[in-house]
Amino acid sequence: MQKAIIGKKVGMTQLFDDKGNVVPVTVIEAGPCTVIQKKTVENDGYNAVQFGFKDVSDKKVTKPAKGHFDKAEVAPKKVLKEFRFEDIETLNVKDIVKADVFAEGDRVDVVGTSKGKGFAGVIKRWNHHRLKMTHGVGPVHREVGSMGANSSPSRVFKGKKMAGHLGCERVTIQNLDVVKVDVENNLIALKGAIPGPKGGIVCITDSVKKA
Repeated sequence: MQKAIIGKKVGMTQLFDDKGNVVPVTVIEAGPCTVIQKKTVENDGYNAVQFGFKDVSDKKVTKPAKGHFDKAEVAPKKVLKEFRFEDIETLNVKDIVKADVFAEGDRVDVVGTSKGKGFAGVIKRWNHHRLKMTHGVGPVHREVGSMGANSSPSRVFKGKKMAGHLGCERVTIQNLDVVKVDVENNLIALKGAIPGPKGGIVCITDSVKKA
């Protein structure tokens, strides 16, 4: 059975394994998630399950969204995510998915939104080298440099690495180990770092490239 859950990044800490080695981990508040909707091949063309995470008041959802939650007979949720599963027979609307869906030793993929860093130059954004500090180069030494030939093609190619908005984009980290699962407190500890700030929403799914 395929597994997935929505969570919130709590922060990083460290645990000790059986041999006494320090293991850096990211703690995630995983679930509980409620099944809001099931999509089937017959009705929608594909199999999927929609999860809801974190209750919110009725005042904070739109009228169409409230109707969507009322149809499922569940409280309004702050976050909705859809996961494509081949087998959805084991899940039904209003079912609760908790952190124990994963176990210690599992391999997972984590999808989150990276920290936004605003407008950044090419050195910070793309790891470019600065220009020469002598021989008439200047007054700016951290700029992008040459844009290419001027007579032909007389334009800047698409995809040129330039200054611009850095971060705040979807990032996937693959093959992270589940170090510990605390069912009572809905916490999952994953080895290593994951994208996003503290409090950021992440999705944890089965690893698609298991070693």
